[in-house]
Amino acid sequence: MTASTTRRTTAAQSRIAAVGAIAVAGALVLTGCGDQTKKDSNSSSSSAASAPLASKLPASIRDAGVIKVGSDIAYAPVEFKDSSGKTVGIDPDLADAMGKQLGVKFDFQNGTFDTLITGLRSKRYDMAMSAMTDTADRQNGVDADTGKKVGEGVDFVDYFTAGVSIYTPKGKTQNIKTWADLCGKKIAVQRGTVSEDLAKSESKKCTGGKKIAIESYDNDQQAQTRVRAGGADAGSSDFPVAAYAVKTSGGGKDFELVGEQVEAAPYGIAVAKSNTQLRDALQAALDAIIKNGEYDKVIAKWGVEAGAVKTAVVNGGK
Repeated sequence: MTASTTRRTTAAQSRIAAVGAIAVAGALVLTGCGDQTKKDSNSSSSSAASAPLASKLPASIRDAGVIKVGSDIAYAPVEFKDSSGKTVGIDPDLADAMGKQLGVKFDFQNGTFDTLITGLRSKRYDMAMSAMTDTADRQNGVDADTGKKVGEGVDFVDYFTAGVSIYTPKGKTQNIKTWADLCGKKIAVQRGTVSEDLAKSESKKCTGGKKIAIESYDNDQQAQTRVRAGGADAGSSDFPVAAYAVKTSGGGKDFELVGEQVEAAPYGIAVAKSNTQLRDALQAALDAIIKNGEYDKVIAKWGVEAGAVKTAVVNGGK
């Protein structure tokens, strides 16, 4: 999500992870559960020990065998739930490949996009991977709307590049080709994203009292639904997401892309400023899968080769 302090932007998308609790009788707790815990612990240690980059991880994560990932899992094809409820997409596939290098699993936990960075601060997540655009404002903890510092910021490991696109109902473009053409019209966007930021910025430039009417939603699917239903003249999201919606929604009959993508910028894996060891481990893992070809396989699988990067850069966003 190309975001302001967003998904790529500050994008907020609703991703709520469910956790189940199992009550077990006392006797079973003393026997079966105790043995299983030891077995799982040994399995995690064995997996980490055999991975080429495991030693680069913080000991606590290496021992746990899991990296907790905050993500807005409603942003196809970057991350979304398939028909069986499994989390799939570009980000999960890249994370799986990186996990083989680090000897850990990446556990994607659903959360709204605009709360992901807060989740890093509270240590709810170890990292955030959610089509989040690496921007200087996010790095420095600055609110894009007010210009005021609101937090310590985060570090990014950049892994993809994408711009922002506009789409309209198919056959109803109303001559919309640029952001300036949206003056006097209504656009649906995801809250906290670069798309929302661009709409606000462009609206200030509109003349003759014809501002852009902006409807902001918790996730991109809600924005798409609004456009599909005729409640908005256009929608906007990161190019891979907009292109995927145009291709798949209504069998390709609902939307069409208009104009060119703008504001191309890197997606970054966000990590707390204090967690430099994890940041560096992720950078090493990403570089490893770029070099061994696994990265290119994932990018080709989802048809987004145009956004591929050649090396893992830390804080490359401007």
